[in-house]
Amino acid sequence: MDSSCPHEGGPLEQGDIEELCDGRLALTCPWHYFEFCLDDGSSSTGLQNQVYEVKVHEGKIYIQTQNALSLTPWKETSCTVPVNSAPAAISEDSDAESSLSYWACKILNTSDPQEKVKLTQHVQTLWESGRIPDIGQMEPPAQPKRKENLIIVQPGRIKRGKGGTLTSRIALLHSMANIEQWAIDLSWDIVARFAHFKLRTGETLPRDFFSDFVKVAGDEAKHYSLLEKRLSELDRNFGALPVHNGLWQSAADTAHDLLGRLAIVHMVHEARGLDVHPQTMQRFSTQGDESSVRIMEVIYSDEITHVAAGLKWFTYICAKEQRDCLSTFHELVPLYFKGYLKPPFNTEGRRSAGMSEEWYLPLVKPS
Repeated sequence: MDSSCPHEGGPLEQGDIEELCDGRLALTCPWHYFEFCLDDGSSSTGLQNQVYEVKVHEGKIYIQTQNALSLTPWKETSCTVPVNSAPAAISEDSDAESSLSYWACKILNTSDPQEKVKLTQHVQTLWESGRIPDIGQMEPPAQPKRKENLIIVQPGRIKRGKGGTLTSRIALLHSMANIEQWAIDLSWDIVARFAHFKLRTGETLPRDFFSDFVKVAGDEAKHYSLLEKRLSELDRNFGALPVHNGLWQSAADTAHDLLGRLAIVHMVHEARGLDVHPQTMQRFSTQGDESSVRIMEVIYSDEITHVAAGLKWFTYICAKEQRDCLSTFHELVPLYFKGYLKPPFNTEGRRSAGMSEEWYLPLVKPS
């Protein structure tokens, strides 16, 4: 069976094998406890994972697959956030603190999530009112800072459940709050890291590019605040449960490639968020948690615009550089994303963001 969960890419190799009610065996994802039958890869959730015919012959194991055998392991890269890392160097230019890049780096180096949210909302107001005149240029940190008391574990050790109990719903909300905090940082990182990006034509990015991602950062800050408030209503605080920092890997992998960043973060990961939304909504709705349902509705509506922003600037750069958008996307995704894109897809949600099937269906594993 593929080791990447078709829901959100969870590490199935770290899951448990359990017996289903009909006696068949299933592998349970450690992230959200989705189970996948070992016989055919089916799941009661409606998801489908890829399985492969396996035979043992003369003491050797043979797997029927179209993939070529790799004799070397996947490269291992660390995503650990250095708790006590020093802030990125700040320029001594007298105009430094008036630039958008300065504020982006300041937010990335802010460890407290509530302060990160306040700064994001403040800077969004300054930028949209024209009180930050320049984009500037600052070196962003390799990784954002986090609070020292945050318990950071490997992604496979996060237990979130299916939302069937209060404890499980709290775990889901806490996990989503962690994702939104990283999403704030991803938005500010693209602003700072690509502030002086130049197209092949020699042109720099227009101001609208930065305006769009300042808005994305503001949306993500709003989402975090809503989730943190909901956790508080349930007598929990963000940081009460362990979190993982695996989401930053995409930023590290695409730190040198703006098209790659737009493709992976906004057109793959955020689009996947649209795919899983209906089921996430259903989990809270089934338990009568209407307060959480309303938060999911706000997040979903905003995330459509985030996918649209990634698509907008991906196609803008491709057009300026006379690249074919679709073929460029189809080349970049396998370069930075492990595995195939997996159904089911939220076709309606993706279409609302401007992403038609021709973008993602060619990246699905051939049957």
